[in-house]
Amino acid sequence: MDLGIKGRSALVVGGGGGLGGAIARTLAAEGARVAVAALHEDSAEAVASEIRGDGGDAFGFALDTGDLTSFEDRLSTVRERHGDVEILVNLTGGPPPTPAAGVDPAIWSEHFRAMVLGVIHLTDLVLPSMRSRRWGRVITSTSSGVVAPIPNLGLSNTLRASLVGWSKTLAGEVGPDGVTVNVVLPGRIATRRITRLDEARAEREGTTAEQVAAASTASIPLRRYGAPEEYGTAVAFLASTAASYITGATLRVDGGLIPSI
Repeated sequence: MDLGIKGRSALVVGGGGGLGGAIARTLAAEGARVAVAALHEDSAEAVASEIRGDGGDAFGFALDTGDLTSFEDRLSTVRERHGDVEILVNLTGGPPPTPAAGVDPAIWSEHFRAMVLGVIHLTDLVLPSMRSRRWGRVITSTSSGVVAPIPNLGLSNTLRASLVGWSKTLAGEVGPDGVTVNVVLPGRIATRRITRLDEARAEREGTTAEQVAAASTASIPLRRYGAPEEYGTAVAFLASTAASYITGATLRVDGGLIPSI
């Protein structure tokens, strides 16, 4: 299927990681011109270099989503290279495992700024051009924890859930201008973060990461962790012209893991 995004300008925030890199590569394979942003420039550029090696158009740069004052400068670079952003993928790194109670307010504030406020502000900066051309895609990756809270991920469950409410509200505001806004929830996708979470759980429970992964796999109807490429494909579909009547939605890419309807 031709997704109809050839030549579109895409910005993938968090594009240097496992999920973000897969999203960036998939969008580029569909012909989008991709700006890859990550906290560390080397990881962003590594993904961009791989895309260029496959014949795509991409460049990487550093972006700290907690530093809102840097956004205008970074977006100017994107505009110079690829024009106004037409597809924005928001993906921020996860906070450390914590309980919901007893966490220092300064830690809540730090991660709120990077994971929530940064996403909202960056989106606000690219929306005017999307609305003026009457076409745009805003896709925010969160976590299955917004539907079924994950034990010991108090920060993540809480902060990411706020992005779901924001996205649904925003979808109603910008829909008349041809801009769609959707959320994607990853289940157990085989990335470095999932490996770290398995290791942390193993340490808490006095077992091994392999045993934790085996137990997790057994709870997934498809009986395996997802591949990052499968997640990237789902996000690319939401960015496509074929998905032009999908907005305000929350798409689960979880192999059936989340137990609720």
